[in-house]
Amino acid sequence: MRRVPVITVVVTVLLALLASAFTVGTGTAQERSVRADDGARVVAEQRVGPRQLDLTIDSPALGATAHVRLLTPDGWSPGRRGWPALWLLHGCCGGYADWTKYTDVAQLPDLQRVLVVMPEAGAAGWYSNWWNYGKGGAPRWETFHLTEVRQILERGYGAGSRRVAAGLSMGGLGALLYAARHPGFFRAVASYSGTVHPLLQVPGGFGPDWFLNLDRQLGVDPYAIWGDPVRQRAVWAEHDPTLRASSLRGLPIFLSCGNGKPGGPYDPPGTKDPNEAYFEQQNRSLADRLRALGSPAVTDFYGPGIHEWPYWQRELHRSLPMLLAALGA
Repeated sequence: MRRVPVITVVVTVLLALLASAFTVGTGTAQERSVRADDGARVVAEQRVGPRQLDLTIDSPALGATAHVRLLTPDGWSPGRRGWPALWLLHGCCGGYADWTKYTDVAQLPDLQRVLVVMPEAGAAGWYSNWWNYGKGGAPRWETFHLTEVRQILERGYGAGSRRVAAGLSMGGLGALLYAARHPGFFRAVASYSGTVHPLLQVPGGFGPDWFLNLDRQLGVDPYAIWGDPVRQRAVWAEHDPTLRASSLRGLPIFLSCGNGKPGGPYDPPGTKDPNEAYFEQQNRSLADRLRALGSPAVTDFYGPGIHEWPYWQRELHRSLPMLLAALGA
């Protein structure tokens, strides 16, 4: 056998590696220069599943990097524009990967024609540009989502202007809050066990203090977000979907919640959840307000059940026909 010179082997290997590097790099976010108007940009992409793509975004609105998980539709490519989008928003103390971790969203056939967008929102970001004692500034989650992420997805990942949103708990607030503060951004909204009336005070110590105490438990300055619920009531009201219900008129809305009592199909026997009971009162208040405005929501107040993922997966299935109909998908 003829011996090949070592230098020839080395050169051949190097050329192969270079070719491989260029092949892998083709079409990456960096080459597409995917940026928002304020300079937010994708600094990393990672394929984490057959249809799952994670983006790391350097965000001026947050003053940090944050992640977005995409569930891409069949036939998707970055250059193909106009995909209808379902935004799935996570809850408090969770993260952008929760929907694919705890539900079957990645296996749903009806979503193979839709770009599913799952953005990071902070453990207790409350889908808001924080008040920060009147100074504003980072973190600005609303700007990150509705401006930076939207522009990046439209410019580099094929997203179109047809959008709907669904969220659980804090994410239910986010979906409704964004719809109320930005009419027309979403064509329909679903909220599962959403914290949709932060200013609601009910017997038993449940009210704005519930939110403040939760933030403290998570190591977040509760007054940095919306301020004091008495002195900065106007700021809280701006972020209360029930008080902004008039801006939701005409929008297809799905509201669901358990009542926290024992007997739910996914709960250990005897399990109670006073927090879920509080959220049901919030959701019933919003439903009543929408009905009074002549724009009733579709509701599923399903009785016994706690604040847990099996219910939210089920409610996603129940609300999906409404969401997809609004998308035309």
